[in-house]
Amino acid sequence: MNSKTHLGHQAKKRFGQNFLHNDAVISDIVDAINPEPGENLVEIGPGLGALTEPVVERAEKLSVVELDRDLAKRLRHHPFLAPHLTIYETDALNFDFAQLATEKKPLRIFGNLPYNISTPLIFHLLTFKDKVQDMHFMLQKEVVQRMAAGPHCKAYGRLSIMTQYQCQVIPVMEIGPEAFKPAPKVDSAIVRLVPHSNIKNPVKDISALNTVCLAAFNQRRKTIRNGFKNLISVAQLEALNIDANLRPENLTLDDYIMLANFIVDNPPEPVKVDNKKLSRRAMKRAEEQD
Repeated sequence: MNSKTHLGHQAKKRFGQNFLHNDAVISDIVDAINPEPGENLVEIGPGLGALTEPVVERAEKLSVVELDRDLAKRLRHHPFLAPHLTIYETDALNFDFAQLATEKKPLRIFGNLPYNISTPLIFHLLTFKDKVQDMHFMLQKEVVQRMAAGPHCKAYGRLSIMTQYQCQVIPVMEIGPEAFKPAPKVDSAIVRLVPHSNIKNPVKDISALNTVCLAAFNQRRKTIRNGFKNLISVAQLEALNIDANLRPENLTLDDYIMLANFIVDNPPEPVKVDNKKLSRRAMKRAEEQD
């Protein structure tokens, strides 16, 4: 199956399917991944095999995670690919990637991720970072920009902080809609994520870092005085030498780490709220900001 073989399979909107069909772009992506024999390679969403085939040609063996049963069946019966693949027909959002890793063979994960679930999927994959050598993903260009963004800009947010705390974020290349069928309405980009082997300024609890980021960026137009009012008082912010009149995008990664460590050591008083309603609203806002 070459990269242009897409007849017989209709892209499914519910899976966010956009299939690569530009051979030059595919070649550049595979060069960026640089797969080699003996590596523990895992592809998320192999689809019609545009990346799968050239990776297998170089690496010989590959694990793939595919939710679409029609595409999984197609791969199982593919005359060239089938003998080289271990196929997991399941949702990558719920998949335990740790089961594929060994001490001597960390994971090298790659894929053209469905844009409609890219942020939660990235957060899920980051939970396995200790088992991962690197990750290469095709994402919406805007998502890659947010991952790589620094303070004092609009793109900077929870995704920037949580990703950069755990990984080196390296934008690799940008790709136009014409490289896909059907063509998406947005530009795309490849990003390389390399988990840090050592974190110089570790957070005491990564969930606290996420909590602080959610509180801040759910109300990013407001000052942190308002965003943090249920977590940290103005007096406590001042004691930490943080100006309560700053906006969330003005704080650095180290600032957020300090705030997270502070709430671990000084847990805020519980606030009586409708948690179900709040969490739904908070997650919706977080996804919009991420």
